[in-house]
Amino acid sequence: MSSSAPVIAGVDFLCVPTRNYEAAASFYGDVLGLPFGKRWGSMPAGEFETGNLTLVVWEPEAFGSAFQPRTDPLALRVDDVEAARSALESRGVEFEGDLIDSGSCHQLMFRDPDGNLLDLHHKYAPVAAE
Repeated sequence: MSSSAPVIAGVDFLCVPTRNYEAAASFYGDVLGLPFGKRWGSMPAGEFETGNLTLVVWEPEAFGSAFQPRTDPLALRVDDVEAARSALESRGVEFEGDLIDSGSCHQLMFRDPDGNLLDLHHKYAPVAAE
């Protein structure tokens, strides 16, 4: 490990790819209930706020990149995984598998309309130091 002072102060945003910006914006805004930040001009991209991280929903092909869904889970913090599950199921979200209890958090996986893996996440206990 370096003893140098850190250069990085935090993470500002994370990109979530889509094939259809309007449909994805509806999912992240209406279904998940994330506050809309701003549209990227006339480009098919916009920002949704999570409280600590901005999600940029974008059509990579409009920016010269290939679409590929996220296969690593994007963990979305909730106060109660089961309550969040009920709310999202009532809005048409289908979950994959059962509740995961790691001993320090609860998690439940689902996908957005483009196949990006999302995760309801609640940390209920600190991770024990080894």
